[in-house]
Amino acid sequence: MAYTLTNLQTDIRNYTEVDSSVLSDSVLNTIIKNAENKIYRDTDTDDDRFYATSNLASGSRYVTIPSDLRIIRYVQLTNSSGEQTYLEQRDTSFMAEYYDTPATQSGIPKYYANWDANYWVVAPTPNNTYAITLAYNKQPDSITIITGINPPSTTGTYVSNKYQDLLLYACLIEAYGYLKGPSDMLQYYSQAYQQAQQSYAIEQQGRRRRDEYTDGVIRTPLKSLNPSQ
Repeated sequence: MAYTLTNLQTDIRNYTEVDSSVLSDSVLNTIIKNAENKIYRDTDTDDDRFYATSNLASGSRYVTIPSDLRIIRYVQLTNSSGEQTYLEQRDTSFMAEYYDTPATQSGIPKYYANWDANYWVVAPTPNNTYAITLAYNKQPDSITIITGINPPSTTGTYVSNKYQDLLLYACLIEAYGYLKGPSDMLQYYSQAYQQAQQSYAIEQQGRRRRDEYTDGVIRTPLKSLNPSQ
């Protein structure tokens, strides 16, 4: 059964045998957000992948970073002829040295770098308006607050709808840590989470990204019944 926020809160209280006087809704929402972030950091998933289009303005080397960006995957530029190229990532020291050379300061951008928490910088400075496609991993949706919906949506999230055990175990780790609960229970749910997370990672980073035509069907090697072999 897919989790809604209410059902998940109820299960956390039931598993920890603590009522709402200790685990209030506000406390549980923090626990759930921390658990969701833990899952996000532990595994790269297709659900977190996002694509956005923007334009590089002529004469401006800075690009505003999307507010929900967590990790940049690649940046693709479309020039005036419609040709698409990938910008190469560099560090800011490379950019500083690059802009010290006047002859290379303006043109079709070839490089990008993280400037600060809010901006990228590209080089050379665009000499025209160029379309870019940003491929990045976004801030994951939380079951506690679905973007643009208040009160929280009852439709859930990708993880709460498809991987309930993973979300529950991650929440219980956070909950027992908050409650300073028995170490054996914390250890049990930590191990349960690790098993669920490994299965999740195998599916997300392996099986979901395979193609039977290209990679072949996954097969389990047969073990010989002969001990000598």
